[in-house]
Amino acid sequence: MTVDVIDIEVVEATPTISGMAVVAGALAAIAASLILFSLGSGLEFAAASPWGDVARTAGRLGVAAGIWLIVVQWIASACGGYLTGRLRTRWRRTHTHEVFFRDTAHGFLAWALATVVIATVAAASGLATTGGAVATASAGAAQNFAYDADTLYRTPTADEAALAPVRAEAERLLAAAAARGALDPADHDFLVASISSRAGVSPAEAQRRLDVVTQREAQATADARVAADKARKAASAFAIFTALSMVIGAFIASAAAALGGQLRDEHP
Repeated sequence: MTVDVIDIEVVEATPTISGMAVVAGALAAIAASLILFSLGSGLEFAAASPWGDVARTAGRLGVAAGIWLIVVQWIASACGGYLTGRLRTRWRRTHTHEVFFRDTAHGFLAWALATVVIATVAAASGLATTGGAVATASAGAAQNFAYDADTLYRTPTADEAALAPVRAEAERLLAAAAARGALDPADHDFLVASISSRAGVSPAEAQRRLDVVTQREAQATADARVAADKARKAASAFAIFTALSMVIGAFIASAAAALGGQLRDEHP
């Protein structure tokens, strides 16, 4: 009786994803980003940093800073992607097209991990948004109404306790006028009469005081609107440059990982 012996080749199973290589590449990308952001600040590019105040950074964003943001993504992603490709496990008996796909996927994963870590740290640090900055500016402007009400009823002989509710009412009227864009005629006449009687000044002086205050408030409102519009445009530019740099970073990381993986396979 003859027994046929069949040779069975044992192939060692190799993971499709080299997790440690991805983590190492992501850490390298994060470290490179920090170095380059610090360099950009030293060179006065004021590049948008993921660790700082977005609203304030967006206001400083210029063309040079936007280009530097792209350069940071380019270099950091290339560094992280290349290390990921060189450090990943060698895939034996795998078609070259599949190897190329896996390498690019590794580079993309390293870039994605680095991006998520930076975004998480930035969110945890409590970054201010442009809307939050505008709200803060509006709150600051609202506090000026109290000062304006004080100037309307300024007099050395008045009873401060008696003037407190009068000033509070004037403050509300001024705030309503700022919201509408103009002081209502009835409110205007009421304030002139109130200032004249409560502050002990002539109607002409009361009118002059009210005109000064309303002109100042109108100018402050106009300046706030201009500043808000500039902040909106700066935030829009910041978002565009950020999105563009991230797309470039993802592509560079994938290409660098493919290059690193190819060089890795040349040396068994």
